[in-house]
Amino acid sequence: MTKEEYEQNIQTLIKWAHAYYVEDNPIASDEEYDKLARICLAYEQTYPEFSHANSPNKRVGGVILEGFEKASHLSRMWSQEDVFNTQELIDWINRAKKVNEKLEFYCEPKFDGASLNLIYENGLLKQAITRGDGSIGEDVTNNVKTIHSIPLEIKEKSLIEIRGEVVIKKADFNKINEQRAKNNEPLFANPRNAAAGSLRQLDPNITAKRKLFFNVWGVGQNSLGFKNNSEMMNYIYSLGFVKPPLQKVCKNVEEIEELYHKIIASRNSIEMMLDGMVIKIDDLETQEELGYTVKFPRFSCAYKFPAVEKTTKVKDIILQVGRTGVITPVALVEPTLIDGSTVERASLHNFDEIARLDLRINDEVIIIKSGDIIPKITKVFFDRRDGSQKEVLRPTTCPKCESELLDEGTLIKCQNLDCPSIVTNSIIYFASKNCMNIDGLGIKIVELLVEKRKIYDILDLYSLKYEDLVDLEGFKDKKINNLLNAIENTKGSQLYRVINALGIEHIGEVASKQICLEFGLDVINVDIDSLLDLDGIGEQMANSFVEFMRVNHHIVTKLFEIINPKVEEKVQISENAFKGKTVVLTGTMSVSRGEIKKKLENLGAKVSSSVSKKTDFVIYGEEAGSKYDKAVSLGVITLTEEQMNKMI
Repeated sequence: MTKEEYEQNIQTLIKWAHAYYVEDNPIASDEEYDKLARICLAYEQTYPEFSHANSPNKRVGGVILEGFEKASHLSRMWSQEDVFNTQELIDWINRAKKVNEKLEFYCEPKFDGASLNLIYENGLLKQAITRGDGSIGEDVTNNVKTIHSIPLEIKEKSLIEIRGEVVIKKADFNKINEQRAKNNEPLFANPRNAAAGSLRQLDPNITAKRKLFFNVWGVGQNSLGFKNNSEMMNYIYSLGFVKPPLQKVCKNVEEIEELYHKIIASRNSIEMMLDGMVIKIDDLETQEELGYTVKFPRFSCAYKFPAVEKTTKVKDIILQVGRTGVITPVALVEPTLIDGSTVERASLHNFDEIARLDLRINDEVIIIKSGDIIPKITKVFFDRRDGSQKEVLRPTTCPKCESELLDEGTLIKCQNLDCPSIVTNSIIYFASKNCMNIDGLGIKIVELLVEKRKIYDILDLYSLKYEDLVDLEGFKDKKINNLLNAIENTKGSQLYRVINALGIEHIGEVASKQICLEFGLDVINVDIDSLLDLDGIGEQMANSFVEFMRVNHHIVTKLFEIINPKVEEKVQISENAFKGKTVVLTGTMSVSRGEIKKKLENLGAKVSSSVSKKTDFVIYGEEAGSKYDKAVSLGVITLTEEQMNKMI
């Protein structure tokens, strides 16, 4: 076979694969496909230098991995702010209108799957990273190469992040569960769980069999230079990514609502699970001006679908003890399928809620589920009571330690600091992946250590010894040493990770980073007014933080002494030409734009991706395009790389 014939055969193979995997409309038999694939594979093995970057043969699973490596996104992957009704949508739009009165909105379905970031460089898929905590995820590149709706090569040669959702079509999900049932394997609860689990298989061959599908929804770091989000996304689709259905640029609330209800009406006929509609400000310059809160972009939101209601029966009410000792009643209900997942529990919040509903065990009730919100009971059918109902009494003793409870009305709390639930839950959270990440200290292990009185609080983790663990069932030499090493390795962790791991109510990772950068180890003594001076820290967050530190001052102080956390110092930047300035980079430089970006940020500059009237400098290299032209038209100062270096 000649090189030209190979190229023709590869194009045929790509066409057949796309029809089968992406369009679900085969245009060749399996026998034809396999035969041509083997012919092309033989040529690729003989002449690897001529192997086509997009060859379907490169999508076959590779070696089984021992684990996934951590990887950093080039730019942060943010969560979406949720809105649930027209008024919340109007409020969100009005906040955005403070920057720009004339807004248009890019709207599309919100697919329910696992978020993924694709990094392309010189046109080739360089890396695929799960969302993780938004800054760092897991490198799943080998698995992603098995997904036929993700191009291995695109015509765009600049460094670019393309983001989307990995999903499983409903029909494929049902087939997977049918096969798992035959193999006596546990069934996936819903397509989202199946997609996430399939994406993180250590054996890429398993991922390849799951028929995962990629829906692109956005772009991270890029140098494309488009004016509108809609234009940019149309270009992304032209690179070989599938365009989602029912997508539209809307001019006002009425058009958004019309599309929203159209998507809801089409929901069952769409092949993949949806949980809402994403709305973005279409103008990219306005997006940049709006910026971000500590959690969300201000220029986009997720308009969640209405709650789904189902009738079920309350079988029992159990009591959960939280990290702070608050007793929360939870209803156990007859298993009910809601929106693709089986619900067996419903939140009741507190005993005042039970009294308000006049809820009893064995009542028939309505439960609702909306998006990711925990199912809750909204109505009791009193007329269906048959005499088997039992009244729910307010508890007087803790279900875990049997000590007397403090009843404050709305809140009922266990005050016993030795209560296993308080100890257990706080340690589980402290050791979890997004906190101190103590490998090997899972839920069952923590419960065992607390039950056997090996630990009583977080501090006790750091005094555990080999001889404390050797007599426990299942604890062999290697397991004990691995656990003790994992605990020891948390010493010297960054301060914000320690603060985040304490589980302070309303204080997440972003807020922890911000507070620690500002106050360092003095976070223990910070006052409310100082916290309120920080951008994005509200009164509720400040009160919660200060009260936690007041109550737990001794334990946090002792923890700092043991861990000796690494404090990131807030750098005071001396005056320079770029401090406080907004800078845009365009064109090819002598070094990567990433290096230049870092250099300028260290000088106190804000490096932006688009040119606006608020831009102070545009620094350009060879083949500078539309960004340079726009800078000239707006009268923005333009600098060569050499001029920039002289100013530095």
